[in-house]
Amino acid sequence: MTSARTGSAPVDASPSAFPPGFLWGAATAAYQIEGAVDVGGRTPSIWDTFSRTPGRTAGGDTGDRATEHYRRYRQDVRLMSELGLGAYRFSVSWPRVQPTGRGPAVEPGLDFYRRLVDELLEHGIQPALTLYHWDLPQDLEDLGGWPARSTAERFADYAALVADALGDRVGIWTTLNEPWCSAFLGYGSGVHAPGRTDWTAALRAAHHLNLGHGLAVEALRTVLPRDARIAVSLNLHEVRPLTASAADREAARRIDAVGNRVFTGPMLNGAYPDDLLADTEHLVDWQALVHDGDPATIARPVDLLGVNYYTPTVVSALPHGQDPDPATAGEAGHGDGAQSPFAGCADVLFHRAPGPRTVMGWPIDPSGLTDLLLRLHREHPGLPLMVTENGAAFDDRLTPEGTVHDPQRIDYLRGHLDAVRRAIAAGADVRGYFLWSLMDNFEWAWGYGKRFGLYHVDYATQTRTAKDSARWYAEVIRRNTLPDLPG
Repeated sequence: MTSARTGSAPVDASPSAFPPGFLWGAATAAYQIEGAVDVGGRTPSIWDTFSRTPGRTAGGDTGDRATEHYRRYRQDVRLMSELGLGAYRFSVSWPRVQPTGRGPAVEPGLDFYRRLVDELLEHGIQPALTLYHWDLPQDLEDLGGWPARSTAERFADYAALVADALGDRVGIWTTLNEPWCSAFLGYGSGVHAPGRTDWTAALRAAHHLNLGHGLAVEALRTVLPRDARIAVSLNLHEVRPLTASAADREAARRIDAVGNRVFTGPMLNGAYPDDLLADTEHLVDWQALVHDGDPATIARPVDLLGVNYYTPTVVSALPHGQDPDPATAGEAGHGDGAQSPFAGCADVLFHRAPGPRTVMGWPIDPSGLTDLLLRLHREHPGLPLMVTENGAAFDDRLTPEGTVHDPQRIDYLRGHLDAVRRAIAAGADVRGYFLWSLMDNFEWAWGYGKRFGLYHVDYATQTRTAKDSARWYAEVIRRNTLPDLPG
């Protein structure tokens, strides 16, 4: 595989071409790849605790070893260079940098990220740093976690520590990755760490994640150079009613409120939407929860909005007389919890669209990505967008010849990159695309059984093997266009 960078090839003016300077990347998260969970002063995160609790993860898998990226980062950066990545999106482990979530940073933790950033820059790869990808220090969870307001304040302190150490070398800063998952899967349905099942706690967590984001933006603006770009990455749901009936449209509105606008409302519009407040007023006292000044803090402007997309969400109203069944919420693709993660929506049914699926059971529908990007373009004109996660898990096997053939992933990527191209052609200001994921890794509650990577990882030997999709993606990057695009 040859190394190339965006812009190194001649500009392609064909309809399948991406804009000049389009940023091509791949993404990972600290707990999913680093391992070395007790090295350099790092203490347990909520995911260490959760994954070590029997019955929480498939096969009892943990991230204790993961893909040993902490030790093998130089090798992994060489793989990125072979792909021709223009940027690498990684997250910082909060308990590796600030073990208790309070007080000064520990230098061994910061030193790892200094080495990683330096290695990236030496290979001409732009670091794109995410401050929080779900690994809250367990000490902070013991003090209340994200449902407690103090956690938002501690997050801003942590953001300032990381920015002070790396701000001179990192140009893209993301505050939170998928706060919906942190709040509603972690505290609502219990399928993610810390595994709590309390809708009121989930809504409180959502507000304090919003507040933590705003406080972190303020802290970053104080420390970072003026040309640094600050973002947040949201896994927004492309919600579609099963039918055109008024009941199904109302179900879609409710899921859109608690699945999307609970974050986009305060972050981008400066207020929680009235319908969300009305839908959930029986669960939380919003007047007491939202303090004076919170909306303005949360709405601090960002330079980019990260969009994570995998599959659309199809919903319908519960038929009259039918009792709610929490198992149906699993059809949304967020795992089978004790209750729906969508607070106050136990009477909404979820459906998986017909057609091909990934091994996660998620329907493959690239049109949802186009529709989502265009909605954001309409509702928030002038805000640059970036696809910060998109990818698929399939049953990848290493052949006796040492190769991995994954034509389904190539088809998935081709379809979704074409969806991005179509959104751009329709006017959306999409600046880049980060594929999930660089390599197979610990896939949260699904353990090591779900493979999303461009590189196959033999977990026994930690050998990385490029899949066919890695070579295909490298060619996309080299040409800045889609090869073999169907007419």
